[in-house]
Amino acid sequence: MNARRITRRATAPAGSPTAVPASAPGPSATDRRPEGQTAPVLDSPSAPAPVDDAPAPLPADGAASDGGRPRPPLDLLIWDAPNIDMTLSTVIGARPTKDSRPRFDAIAAWFVAGAEDGGSGALPEVEACVFANIPPQPGTLRGFVEALRGFGYAVFARPKLQPNDDIDQDMLDHIAVREHSHQLRRLIVFSGDGRNFAEPLEQLARRGTQVVVVAFSEVAGYAISSDVLEFIDIEDVPGAFVEPLDRVRLDALPADGAWLRPTRSLREFVSSYAARRP
Repeated sequence: MNARRITRRATAPAGSPTAVPASAPGPSATDRRPEGQTAPVLDSPSAPAPVDDAPAPLPADGAASDGGRPRPPLDLLIWDAPNIDMTLSTVIGARPTKDSRPRFDAIAAWFVAGAEDGGSGALPEVEACVFANIPPQPGTLRGFVEALRGFGYAVFARPKLQPNDDIDQDMLDHIAVREHSHQLRRLIVFSGDGRNFAEPLEQLARRGTQVVVVAFSEVAGYAISSDVLEFIDIEDVPGAFVEPLDRVRLDALPADGAWLRPTRSLREFVSSYAARRP
């Protein structure tokens, strides 16, 4: 039977996740990690991640590691920071401001609420990871990275030294690590990068993982047209933005139509076009 493409709106409640008290000491190397959190990132998917002393029971057909040890269920969120930032600029036609950037606290709450809506059985572990390129002069990115960590996100930061320095393969590698160390129940990918993600995400979905792409509908054709991937427009995640973005969505047009203004001036485009001509 042919799979049906699923496009849906986010419905889980928004709101800030529970804050960690500022006075709480950081975990030591011997501390047991908090309940529901995944093990540290591995260098290679060749070895399974450590699991809790009493892992959650798996279904009869649940996966096991190469050594026969049961793998705990996991919901994983991957955030492609360069892509989301670039596509946000594209859809609003301007450089994002504080009010037009996504709220990571509300997104964390939505993600965890979705993990807790899985029905009967033990709750899956949850992990949210932001992948970012860092320029030679980080500037305000230091505060951004620390804020993410305070919201419960792990951050993979790679220096941006050359134009082609990117974190595409790092994201795919981490998904592979978690598919090996855990029973990957649900994968949420915030990215409109179909060139990097389309094929591996569809393969993962066909192996039984629920794969949801969250991006802007203007740039996520690969997910919208897929028969096996689910798609959510990022603005449909409750509380993801302080105010509605200044954009016109083709999937939500008013009955009498709407104007879509250019994202750059005509003269600016013609000047750049002429400069590229031999």
